[in-house]
Amino acid sequence: MRPRSILSIGFAVAMLLVVSHGAFAGETAAPGKIDAKAAFERLKALAGDWQGSTGMEGVSASVIYRVGSNGTIVTETLFPNSNHEMMTVYFLQGDDLVATHYCAAGNQPHFKLDLAKSTPTDLVFAFDGGTGFDAAKDGHVHDGMIKFSGDGKLDTSWVFYAGGERKGANEFHLTRAAK
Repeated sequence: MRPRSILSIGFAVAMLLVVSHGAFAGETAAPGKIDAKAAFERLKALAGDWQGSTGMEGVSASVIYRVGSNGTIVTETLFPNSNHEMMTVYFLQGDDLVATHYCAAGNQPHFKLDLAKSTPTDLVFAFDGGTGFDAAKDGHVHDGMIKFSGDGKLDTSWVFYAGGERKGANEFHLTRAAK
């Protein structure tokens, strides 16, 4: 075999390895898409205190994001230190980003990142069951979205279901609090 042919084959094999490694590592996601690990890193970057408003009345809202358990979870505490305090815990489960919401209503809906609908700026979470309620009858948070608006701003929307149908959504418009 001629040296030039060996070099060409070697280059082709090296390129194939680079491309196939990226595909298996989730590094070649379609433009505008995000994988679970990258989405989890976006959530980790939220660590800190956030202030803003929620609802049509613009009720004051406080949200705290914390990274815990050696970087394996992100906690989101809504209305901290109030009688309406709630927490959502986000974590990676295999190739999925999942979350459990510990609601003031006393139930725990579960969510999974919808990779087909999510982008680097919009993380869309789909309902994935839960405990402490009957989804066909009882009120519960059903799905939601976290939108990274840039410049230290964050918008979230969480849809509420009761009787098996959508009853409304709670939107939060937040700004990172000064340190």
